Amino acid sequence: MRKKIVAGNWKMNKLADEAVALTSELVNMANDEVKGDVKVILCPPAIYLTTLKKYIEESPNFALAAQNCSDKVSGAFTGEISAAMLQSIGIEYVLVGHSERRQYFNESNELLAAKVNIALEYGISPIFCCGESLDQRQNEDYIGFVKNQITESLFHLSAEQLLSVVIAYEPIWAIGTGLTASAEQAQEMHAALRAHIATKYGTETAEEISILYGGSVTAASADELFASPDIDGGLVGGASLKSREFTNIIKAR
Repeated sequence: MRKKIVAGNWKMNKLADEAVALTSELVNMANDEVKGDVKVILCPPAIYLTTLKKYIEESPNFALAAQNCSDKVSGAFTGEISAAMLQSIGIEYVLVGHSERRQYFNESNELLAAKVNIALEYGISPIFCCGESLDQRQNEDYIGFVKNQITESLFHLSAEQLLSVVIAYEPIWAIGTGLTASAEQAQEMHAALRAHIATKYGTETAEEISILYGGSVTAASADELFASPDIDGGLVGGASLKSREFTNIIKAR
């Protein structure tokens, strides 16, 4: 049985008191309303990770993720945060390869492979993001493009290592553009990625990998998306900043 996951990427949002209030609201709402075994992963700015950890300690279905980590162990890399540092404060997950990191910080598939490696070395599960732009969807083999991201950043791993990775497909063309991906389009890509993993690692391993959808998920779209057979949850952006909306998305899973 694949793990069902709803992750909320707060990006560069919320002040300290707002972060505490949102976390407290989410934990209370989820404890009261969410049925079933759903892992809820909050991805706040790194400055809040230690503070927020105490607010989820008594809620085993909640976990925290960093939004990024360095590919280096330590050293003179001003502004960076290492996987060892995240491990030292008990962080279980880290986002790797989010589209904004790829776009604004020119993170390559090779660099992301190194980040995956170091996260796993320190016992942290990477949430590996992949996806295509509007131009790539319209003018290229868009499925082949995303499969190549998986190949170049993950296919060096052993099957055992891969089972510690969560994959998040985020169609960049459906994020903040006014365009939306249908459940059918999302399922097409998820099924293709699972089949691609099976070619390298076998069907049994591929069927155990959780693949999340990350294209502007809302409470209104979550039910249909999450009903798709190869969509195991969501990586949620803006809607994760609103406790009522995000809780409704969690309930859809």
